[in-house]
Amino acid sequence: MVYRYESDEDAFLEYPKPGSAPNGPSAVPPPPAGPSRSRFPTPSLPPPPRPTAQPELPPAGAAEQGSPDEQAADDRAPMPAPPAPAPTPGRPAPPREPSPVPQPAPPMPAPVPAAANRQTVPIPAGPSARAAAFEPPRTRRAERRGGGRFWQTLVGGAAVLLLLSLTGLAVAALLDERTAEPPAAQPTPQPTESSTPSGGTDLDSRDTDQASLTAKEVFPVKDLVVTDEKPAYRVLKTQASTKCQVAATGEIADLLVRLGCNQVVRGTLRSPDGDHLITAGLFNLTDVATAQRVRDRIRPLLDARQGRFRGMAAGDGTEAVEKAAARVAWQVRGHYVAYCLVTRADGERIPSDDATAREIMYDLVELHLNRGVLDRRAAAGTAGQPDADAADDSAGQRGTD
Repeated sequence: MVYRYESDEDAFLEYPKPGSAPNGPSAVPPPPAGPSRSRFPTPSLPPPPRPTAQPELPPAGAAEQGSPDEQAADDRAPMPAPPAPAPTPGRPAPPREPSPVPQPAPPMPAPVPAAANRQTVPIPAGPSARAAAFEPPRTRRAERRGGGRFWQTLVGGAAVLLLLSLTGLAVAALLDERTAEPPAAQPTPQPTESSTPSGGTDLDSRDTDQASLTAKEVFPVKDLVVTDEKPAYRVLKTQASTKCQVAATGEIADLLVRLGCNQVVRGTLRSPDGDHLITAGLFNLTDVATAQRVRDRIRPLLDARQGRFRGMAAGDGTEAVEKAAARVAWQVRGHYVAYCLVTRADGERIPSDDATAREIMYDLVELHLNRGVLDRRAAAGTAGQPDADAADDSAGQRGTD
């Protein structure tokens, strides 16, 4: 689109008639071929604002400036077209392009004076504002609360389990102690096989077995044969006493008296090879419960050296059975405690793994006293067997000076 600028000057120019000389300015040479530069004018931008607040007066002959609204409308109006190019000879000259009218700069607003320097007093934030400023997000706070509850539950459960464990251990220890050493007033009998054969005498209590033992009953002959395959033991001396402390010393003697032992029958023998001296016999107690209590207390007292079984000398050459270190075995049958003490005839110490000493103790305690003497006392063909827990009880005891 091409814009033309029309002014009052164009109204006074007349187009020359064909063939007449131009009456305007002298003719100028034709412009070069090609598009005229005037048809593609360079848009003129509004001048930059000037620092002065007073606008310049328009020059004489300039158009009167309208109101600001009209000025804005003019600014938005399309730019006028530049003047036409100079006419060629024989053609009327185009009107001249008026010089651009300078537009006054819009008035600058008066600068606002800077506010005077004032002292500013900071207003402290209230507690609620500070709490809101430092309050963590709800999600993190919820996570922390959830984590804390988890650890509280975990620690509480561990504490409860620990308390229950300690309580269980304390109760177990108390029960174990009571089971190991029952009080004297309330004995706890352990189950054993019956010592009463069919139609025989009950050996579990002195009330049902009231006849006292005799030396002739326990050691009926001088040459004691326990089995047909073995040679005989030589019986050197026998004794029956109502004082059980003659066969023991220290705490063992006190234990026998305290639990109602009223009789001991014993004898001193020599082994078939002549190298060992033996004292064996029976303690007569109240019932099977007291006999079992004596059996259970013998080993701790021997280990603590708080008592020993006494050997019984039978003349010259048998003093070692009273003073030398010995191997001892004992077991319970009914209300009786059978025992056997073995020493070397030369007084030497017997090792704990001595096979000969073990064989001697088995022959006299199990074969002779239990299966021989007590079986006959029960007056039956088949007697009850001794307590299995006490069948192999044996220990060593130190000698005396």
